[in-house]
Amino acid sequence: MELTYKIENGMRIPDLTLPPQPKGEIGKYGRMRLEFLKAHRRGTYGVMKANATLKQYLLEIDQTATQAVEEITKRLARAEGVTEQMKNEDPLRWIGLMNNCKMAAEETVLRDLIHV
Repeated sequence: MELTYKIENGMRIPDLTLPPQPKGEIGKYGRMRLEFLKAHRRGTYGVMKANATLKQYLLEIDQTATQAVEEITKRLARAEGVTEQMKNEDPLRWIGLMNNCKMAAEETVLRDLIHV
């Protein structure tokens, strides 16, 4: 790595800049992963923050976790026999079953992606 310097008040100061950060908002699962890293993986958190790779990592984790929750929820709903017809005929039962499927999917994602 080659350093460049700028002169300020007769002193040479390293011209350090951070690489551009990715655009986008870190969602629910990315924030959960961030809190886990801060609490339980301080070394990894520090290295990623120092290398300016933390935000990109959290965005990727958030996207992966969101997709996994959606996919697992769909699979569980099919296995439980949750259908559009049920949604029209018994919406409260449909909501309860879908909430159960989503909670089970989130538990899996938290165990396998977020808290590792």
